[in-house]
Amino acid sequence: MTRIAVDPGRSLGQLDRKVFGGFIEHLGRCIYGGIYDAGSPLADERGFRKDVLALLRDLRVGVLRWPGGNFVSNYHWADGIGPADGRPRRPELAWGGEESNQFGTDEFISYCGELGTEPYICLNMGTGTLDEALAWVEYCNGTGDTAWARRRRENGHPEPYRVRYWGLGNEMYGDWQVGALSADEYVRTATRWARAIKMLDPDAVLVGCGMNGWSEWDRVVTDGLVPLVDLYSLHIYTGSDDYWTNVLQPHQAERAIRCARAQIERAAYAKKVARPPRIAYDEWNVWFRKEDGSLEERYTFADALAVATYLNIFVRNCDWVRMANLAQLVNAIAPIVTTPDTAVTQPIYYPVLLHAQVALDIAADVHVAGPTVDPLGDRPRGRWPHRVADLGPFSLVDAAATTTADRRRIALTLVNRNPDQPEPAEIVLRDATFTGSARIRTLTAERGRDSRALPDVAGAHLEEGSEPASGAGMSLTLPPRSMTVIEAATA
Repeated sequence: MTRIAVDPGRSLGQLDRKVFGGFIEHLGRCIYGGIYDAGSPLADERGFRKDVLALLRDLRVGVLRWPGGNFVSNYHWADGIGPADGRPRRPELAWGGEESNQFGTDEFISYCGELGTEPYICLNMGTGTLDEALAWVEYCNGTGDTAWARRRRENGHPEPYRVRYWGLGNEMYGDWQVGALSADEYVRTATRWARAIKMLDPDAVLVGCGMNGWSEWDRVVTDGLVPLVDLYSLHIYTGSDDYWTNVLQPHQAERAIRCARAQIERAAYAKKVARPPRIAYDEWNVWFRKEDGSLEERYTFADALAVATYLNIFVRNCDWVRMANLAQLVNAIAPIVTTPDTAVTQPIYYPVLLHAQVALDIAADVHVAGPTVDPLGDRPRGRWPHRVADLGPFSLVDAAATTTADRRRIALTLVNRNPDQPEPAEIVLRDATFTGSARIRTLTAERGRDSRALPDVAGAHLEEGSEPASGAGMSLTLPPRSMTVIEAATA
């Protein structure tokens, strides 16, 4: 039996919808053949795949990051504006290919408009220059009679795009990055860029390039950039063919959040910064199978449970995590896969969908007491990567809860990671009661389906029902390998 105690009156923070963000990069078939497929009978007049748009709209993407990723460090944005037939074709250095530049800034902004999401542009700090970055900001946001603002108008876009979020480079610490920098070099460069961009656009929200939260890079960069940036990025990818490692590794994100927060708070205190930057987890996902140029991972239901746990973690830590971007959205390590004839969903699509549908305004405190799994006791230690084993023991059921601002509604997201057994669960509210019946949706692995085959790759089954809910508690049984979401009125 697992007891889940929820205190709706104890707020963990305001939940920013940008934690349900996405990321699209010029990588494999993510953009071309995924987001954008000019000439396809499934595309609209702008080349946007309509079936993909419909699936992404359902995810209620809070913010969309583009154009990279590693790709951005050799991307020159001016190649991707103006008449399509005049755009140059360039070598693509990050993933080894060619870039046609048919999907550029104007197309990206238009796509964000179709999704109803905020654009987030990552700047080229590899082969790019500060002048080039300032021109990009001017093109997107300029309101005056300046050269790049006029160019945007000439390209058919009279109103400014009002792009708020700008990333100061991508993974500049990595030797895989074109133009990689040391931490000290990055701070010097990013300082110049941040000051200049803020002069041009004081409303710009700048994202500094972090690593994993606890590295020496993070110490140097937080010391240097805490007074200048608004968000501090972290990246994490996890995954393993070992079931328990796969579903529990997302807890590494909680370590990263704690460590990054400590680094930021220390630097902010030393430099007397009243409002320290918060965290943007602007790349995260399960990714370990495909590391070639396509990254076309075929996901299993265990991966879906890991994704559900990641999202619970971001909700529980929403006082510090203000943005999180699932990488990617289509074809490359993605919840959606396309063929020339259709677009289909992978198992990881559904936890994102359910979280985005049920999440409310404020994260509420949750305490889980019940069966656990201990990497250092329950299983041979050698099968657990060191980067997750020391974080245990882990509860079999992972939980997060949100409420409306008036505390009249509550939503819970529960992940039962027991692979074989159902788990009886008792939900108890503190200083509140359920009223009426609770809507319950349960996501489980669909039996008898090969989740790695196309075109039908869903491999997940969603059941919906309701349970009587009155008083301070309710009981239910969580199926093995499942995610359950509960929505109820409270008083």
